[in-house]
Amino acid sequence: MLKLKILLVFIVAGKLATSQELKANITVVSSQVANNVNQNVFRTLQSALNTFINTRKWTNDNFKPNERIECNFLLNLSSASELNVYNASITVQAARPVFNTSYLSPIINFKDDNVTFKYVEFQQLDFNENRVTGSDALVSNLTAIMAYYAYMIVGFDYDSFSPRGGDPYFQKAQNIVNNAPDGRNISGWKAFDGIRNRYWLVENMLNSRYTIMHDVYYNYYRHGMDKLYDDENAARAEIMNVLNLLNNFNTENPNKMINQFFFQGKSTELIKIFAKAPPQDKLRTSELLQKLDITNASRYKDELK
Repeated sequence: MLKLKILLVFIVAGKLATSQELKANITVVSSQVANNVNQNVFRTLQSALNTFINTRKWTNDNFKPNERIECNFLLNLSSASELNVYNASITVQAARPVFNTSYLSPIINFKDDNVTFKYVEFQQLDFNENRVTGSDALVSNLTAIMAYYAYMIVGFDYDSFSPRGGDPYFQKAQNIVNNAPDGRNISGWKAFDGIRNRYWLVENMLNSRYTIMHDVYYNYYRHGMDKLYDDENAARAEIMNVLNLLNNFNTENPNKMINQFFFQGKSTELIKIFAKAPPQDKLRTSELLQKLDITNASRYKDELK
């Protein structure tokens, strides 16, 4: 009996040690799809996507259940262009815990409008990073997109904990881009598909001219957010240094996707951090943020006075 108990402990411990990296909540919204389409298909798709993301190992590292990266995917179907083929957008959100708090700081908040895929109810969702595209490009496109964002989530999370820690996962994401499905109505994988898409996001993170962005993510989270509990003033100063780095980066590399990407979802967080700053720091921060995060410029101007 004792041996059996010991064996069970090792089995349970082994399962915990190899827990998956992502704790994802995937929602499929189909309200815009014609009523004559069987809605059960989308409930089945939602279940299949949750299983695909949450049960697959995306790294070789061991994660405890409480260390899994919390993330959300919202797949919003806009239309069915032909039988079993759907056009959609996907909003990807991920958050990172802040040391000594229960707060989760947003690290990704991005909407991708270039999602077209084929799905037949109960079809198996397969992905092979060595053979990204299967026999049907539209079928492969959905799992390629999901895998791409899974690797990007892991990459940004690892970058926030150690210098250049995310590189192996950005490289895996780039491999998907390089071998992505190609065909009619499939977009978002090529440089010429636009200036803010899957191609450019990972390109920016692996481009040797933009290595400062790795310092931005690491310094913002490890030297800034993670130190807010222990020394708010020092942490705020580190975050101000990050904003100065981003300002220099933006001056030298205007209109790059990664600059806009960094700020998405962070306006409320940044306003709260600098609301208690000395007046001169608050003014400088407001000026920087109005320039760097144009979408939320009016908020910074009004709330950081």
